[in-house]
Amino acid sequence: MKTHAFIDASNLFYGGEKSLGWKIDYQKLLRYLQDKYSVTTVFYFGGVEIHDFKYDYQNDTTVPLDNVEKHLRSLLENGGKQLNEAQILLIGRHLQRVRFYLKLEKFGYTLFLKPVKLYEQDDGTTKRKANCDVEMAFYLMKEKENFDRILLLSGDGDFLPVLKYLQGAGKEVIVLARSKRTAKEIRQFAGSNFRDFEYLKYRLKMG
Repeated sequence: MKTHAFIDASNLFYGGEKSLGWKIDYQKLLRYLQDKYSVTTVFYFGGVEIHDFKYDYQNDTTVPLDNVEKHLRSLLENGGKQLNEAQILLIGRHLQRVRFYLKLEKFGYTLFLKPVKLYEQDDGTTKRKANCDVEMAFYLMKEKENFDRILLLSGDGDFLPVLKYLQGAGKEVIVLARSKRTAKEIRQFAGSNFRDFEYLKYRLKMG
């Protein structure tokens, strides 16, 4: 049975280590998915800060990490005098994130990354967001002839119509998500095929 995994990073890992309470070892996660579910491909959907890097929305399907890494390095090396301490720290943090994604690629994850955008809210504040739900739903459908079973690492209720369609098309659907962050309708849909990600702490945590 050919199995693909789809990771919705903003849902599963929202808030990072602080929210989850432990740090994920992504090599262990990949190995777990391969050993436990015989996963052949792991798609990872997330956002990345690119700091005015010229991303080509028409031709690129994911942020070109190597080029963004060079761009951020150049900002720090050449623009250091024009940047204040907070900006240097922020770019440095985002550079570390890009390097984290490059490491995921080396591990064997297939990444689909969107640039983080700034959205102005009604109260005048801005919110940073890179919503990948549409991309993930698209690839769930695009890849459907290439798998017999999917492992969805997300509890987002917006995926319910796609999951119902795939199940109706004869695909098995397993949901591996954080119980507290899983929509009730997804839990009901998955039934006995729901697995709580929190229980994997001692198998997947760093260290």
